[in-house]
Order: sequence, then C-alpha cells, then structure tokens
Amino acid sequence: MSMVGFKYEEAKLLGYLMDEKEKLDVISIIGMPGLGKTTLARKIFENEQVCYEFPIRIWVNVSQNFNSRDVFLNILKKFTSNDMSGLNDEELTQSARSCLSKEKFLLVMDDVWRPEDWQVIQTTLPNSNKWSKVLITSRLSTVGESARVGHFTEPHNLRFFNLEESWELLQLVVFGNEENCFPELVDIGMKIADQCHGVLLTIVVIGGILVDLFVKTRVPRLLKTLWDDVLRNMSKFVKNDEEKRILEALELSYQTLPNYLKECFLYIVVFPEKHVIPAWKLMHLWIAEGFVLPKGRSLEEAAKQNLSELVSRNLLMVDRKNLMGEIKTCRIHDMIREFCKDIVVEQKLFQEIRKNKGVFEPPVSEVQKFHRLCFHSDLPAFFSRKPKGPHVRSFLCFYKAPVNLEDKYLTSIPDAFELLRVLKSISIRYSQFPAKVTKLIHLRYITLHIEKFSILPEPLSQLWNLQTLVVETKSHSITMKANIWKMYRLRHLKLNAAIVLNPKWDGEGGENLQILSRLAPESYTTKVFKKACNLIELGIRGKLATLFSHMSMENMVRLEKLKLMNDVPTDSEPLPRLPRPNSFPPNLKRLTLSKTFLDWEHMSTLAEIKSLEVLKLKENAFIGSYWDASASIFDNLQVLVIIDADIVHWLVSTYSFCRLGCLVLKNCDKLIHIPFELSKKLELLEIERIQRSAIASAKRIEEVKKGEHVRFKLQMGPGCGIKPNHY
Repeated sequence: MSMVGFKYEEAKLLGYLMDEKEKLDVISIIGMPGLGKTTLARKIFENEQVCYEFPIRIWVNVSQNFNSRDVFLNILKKFTSNDMSGLNDEELTQSARSCLSKEKFLLVMDDVWRPEDWQVIQTTLPNSNKWSKVLITSRLSTVGESARVGHFTEPHNLRFFNLEESWELLQLVVFGNEENCFPELVDIGMKIADQCHGVLLTIVVIGGILVDLFVKTRVPRLLKTLWDDVLRNMSKFVKNDEEKRILEALELSYQTLPNYLKECFLYIVVFPEKHVIPAWKLMHLWIAEGFVLPKGRSLEEAAKQNLSELVSRNLLMVDRKNLMGEIKTCRIHDMIREFCKDIVVEQKLFQEIRKNKGVFEPPVSEVQKFHRLCFHSDLPAFFSRKPKGPHVRSFLCFYKAPVNLEDKYLTSIPDAFELLRVLKSISIRYSQFPAKVTKLIHLRYITLHIEKFSILPEPLSQLWNLQTLVVETKSHSITMKANIWKMYRLRHLKLNAAIVLNPKWDGEGGENLQILSRLAPESYTTKVFKKACNLIELGIRGKLATLFSHMSMENMVRLEKLKLMNDVPTDSEPLPRLPRPNSFPPNLKRLTLSKTFLDWEHMSTLAEIKSLEVLKLKENAFIGSYWDASASIFDNLQVLVIIDADIVHWLVSTYSFCRLGCLVLKNCDKLIHIPFELSKKLELLEIERIQRSAIASAKRIEEVKKGEHVRFKLQMGPGCGIKPNHY
C-alpha cells in the first residue's frame, strides 16, 4: 500500500527511532482497525535508513491469541538456527533477553491486544540496551500507555486521512498514479473517496473494486456509470460506525468477485490470524480442494492468476516477493479475515476446532457435520476424545511450534477421517511413516514431518488421486518403494532427503509430474527424464560426481529450475568440473549449486548457459580467493546470490553482468570490495556479514546510483553495522 497520508507520521516515527535515549525506548502506534498501523510499521521496518541503523530487525506478530512462547521463539530465530522449542518458558525468556542484550536491534511487536500481554513481553527487554528500539502497534490506547511506563516516548495516535489524501490514494490504487485518471471520473471519484471516511482499509478495498472495473473497460462514459453504481451502494453504508462501514465495503467487494474466486478468497481463513502464508502452499491447497479451474492453462498457472487477482483487488497483501519479483508470501488484514470467517461459518465451509476453558468448541461429537477441520492448538486433547468424522474431507493443522502426538494417537487421523482429500500436518512430528495413511485413497494433498525414516512404502502407490506429497525429515536419503510411475495424477513430489528410485519400475504415469525434489544422483536416469517429460523444477541431492559424469538434460525442454546439492561430509571430494553447457536443460532459468567446492574458473561454463536468469551459489559452491569473470558474459543473468564463500578478489568487466539487477552477498567475509562494474543495471544490493572495505564499496555504488536518480536499494543485514559494545 502507498504511504500517501503517512508522510508526517513516518517522519515523526523515524525521528523517534533515531533519537538517542538513556535506555531502551518503546514507541507505540495506536489506532482503530483499518487505519493502517501495520502498513505504517512495515514501511518503517523496511525503511532504508532504519535498515542501516538497525542491522538486527525483528518482526513479531502478536495477535489476539497471545502466546508468549511463540513470541520468544520468533525473536530467537533471528539470532540462532538451532531449534529452541525444547526450552521451558523461563529458559526461553532468559535466552531471548540474553540475545537482545548483546546486539543493537529494532523489535516490532505488531497488534498487541492487552496491557497484560505487553507486561509479559517486557520481561525479555533489556532496559540497559539504550541503542535499541521497540515499536508496537495496538488498537487500544491502554496498551500504549502501559508500554510508555518506564520509557520516554508518548503513544502515537494514528489519524484518519483527509479528503485530499483519500482521493490521492484512491487514484494510486486504481490508476498507478494521479495523471492517468480520466477527467470525467474526478468528480465521482472524489465522492467515492469521501465515502471512505479517511479509513485506509476502506479506500484500498473500494479501490480494488474500481481496479476490476477499469480492467474491464477503459471507456470513460461506461466507467462513470459503473462508478455511480459503486457510490450508490456505498451511500447505504451504516453511519457513524467506522468498523461496520469497513465490513460493508468488504461485503461489496466480495459480491463483485467472480464465483471461481470466492472460494479461493474464503479459504484463506484456514490460516491462523497474522499467519504469513506461503504462496506455493496456498495455491496447491486451492488445487487439491478443487477450487481451481484450468481454463485452457495448467492448474498451477490458473492458481497463480487467482492469487494475482486477489492481490490486485487488495483482498490479499503481498508480504514478500522473491528476487525475481514473484509473490513468495502473503497475508490478510485482520478485519478481512474476520469478514471471511463469518461467511465461512455461515456456509459451513470449514470448522476451526478450539478449546475454551477446557471445553471444545464445537463439541468433538459434532465434527461429523463438517467437511473441513482446522486446528491451531489442542490437537492431543482432541484425539483423546476419539473423534469420528465420516464427512471430513480436509484436515489442516497450523501449529506454530512442533507438536508431538503420543503413538496411540498417530493412527487416529486416518482411522477417524477415512475420506480425507487434504492432510496438512507438517507441524505434527511422526516418529515413523504413518502406515495407515496409505488407506486414504482419496488423498490429493499430504504434508508430513517424519523425524527419521528410510522407506516410503509400496502401498503409497495406491493413492492414485495424490497430486502433492511433501515430506520433511532429518534423514539424508529415502528409498522410494512406491512406484511413482503408477501415481498418474502426481504433480509435486517434495522431500528434503535424497529420493532413491527403483530403476526397474514401469508404468504410464509421470507426465503430470512438475516438481521432483530431491532426487538421488544415481536415480537420475534416461527413464526419469523420458517419463517426467514435463518437469519444471528438479532438485538433486547426493554425490554429484555420479551425476556430472553422465549428465544429459538437453531433452528436458520444460525444466526451468534446477537445484544441485553435493551432499558430501567435507570438501575432501571436490568435483573436478561442471558438466558441459549443452548438458543442462535448454530453457534453464534458475540454477542453485550447494557444497560443490568448484574452482571459480568453472564459472565460465555457467556463463555459456544463455537462458540463465537466476544463479544461487551456496555453502562453498565455488572456492578460491580469486574470481576473474572479466572474460565471461552472463547475457541474461538478472539475480546472483553468493552465500558462504571464501572469495577475496573479484574481477569483472562492464559487460560481464550486463543485465544484473539483484546481487546478494552473505557470509563472504574475506571479500575486499564489490566491483563497481556490477552496478550498471543494479537495483538491489543485499549484503550481510562482509568486511568494512566491501561495505564501503557498496556505499559507493549506492552514492553513485542516487546521483543518477535511478531506482536502487542497499539492504544491509547483520554483520554490517557496529555492535553496541563498540560505541
């Protein structure tokens, strides 16, 4: 969302953040739902100056269902990759406090509901860390006053937009700028803006309706008639109650959705409040639930279009994009979620199972009435009641932290819900593969977390409806006893372990398979690429020397994304070379290499893959102190990511990376400088844990780009700032 109307607020809050205090300062943004508290906080969180001043930035969604463990675990994720969920509450509090005491940080606590919740959070905050700041948002002034106690800054009460700001924002939402609005629409447009009563959420929701009308016709006379209808409907909105007015705007937006989008939109409610929703997961759940119609395209392309439409209507907000600008994660405004929830309950599309004062709502005996069940907590207690749901089609578990069920309950899901199509249970920790899952012959989508196991059993082949199988595990490799060539509808097979296939298998399946990850190198055979002829994404994990000696992917014309992970204990078995350029897929766009320990001279091979747009080099993919890329030309490379490399000197020419728009360098702490020649088309430079001379060269690039008045962002993460104990 645009920052129209927030310029004053943004400047004032930035001033608070940059102001030095005698101890840790807490700043609060207070306002009713829909005014834009989270939008403003997010804009400040991503502000270039803030990123520079606070290399450690932590965003925590608090929400109405406050859980201190989730809050503290989210804080600790920023400081360690270790699983801290085994700590008790006191240990979590102390660990979070210890980490926050050592670094200069900005901590954003979004949507704190109660003063008592804030008091719990406050126990982790080190008052002595005077270089750091905490920013909270809340709809209640009592929370702001509570946060002010013992600190310096008064709560900042967010105001309503005035008419001029409302109209400016509405034009930006609909037309992209203020110049493209037809003169015939100005008068009616300002009346619509006035009816939004200065509430950001109402403006963007109504703007989403107008965007859709603008897409359908660009004729001013017809548009004015359609906009008149919108204004007439808005004039019926309830008076003097802003929250009800927002809900009525949402109702108007919902009614204008085409039928194929309504179920996709409402389905978002299965995710918990404040949940960051992975786009991949959302789209493939839509497909599994039968909400997506291909309409002459693949199901995946149709789902992506549905996602894009909901975003363009401002019913879904983009949380993060990948380095190529595609939606990676999204989220939904609390009030939009509550609106959807009311419809979902009324239409009985799904049922959230909650426990209130020891009693399940609805009672466990009533689950047989519902088609979709959603859990955010209390799963073990639920299964202890021995539920039975003969009509349940979807079982969705969205625990934030891992949940361990007793062995006697692990078979309860397939026993209780025999007609399941969707089993989303990645947060449930299985000690072994749940054998009874293979009896759920209607399954289309299943995600599992199995601590350690070695075999995917043969009966899995009987799941002939299965489209998506996702398994997370700590095992390095898995033998696939199930014949995937008999799983005719399988589209996505994703494991983080290496999958070993039986070369003797036969069957007519495979042509629908689009994602296969991660395959063991020895299982990549001629049969695989002949049967899986429509693969778009392939991951391979294991000793890549086995693959590189005979790799032949030139016939995989649809393969666009390839991930190669050399799974060897150390660099004791370095790969001698890369395969020949013509051995790679002819239309390869994205390539990731990990732990390959190749010499930098072999990068010239990758330069000959002319279709390559994204290249990610991770965990010593290339080694050596010197990379001379001056003679290589990466014609179409737009994104280059280098993580964990020992490179010292990097030489390039102005032609080496002529289209490079994004460069990410992390844990390259020996690199002396970043070549200025890379900056020609550069729009994003992201750095983390590199030495001062390299930081200086990054700032020089930033200074020159600013002088050229072109779009550019320097994003500096941990390891690029001065720690408090250096002050």
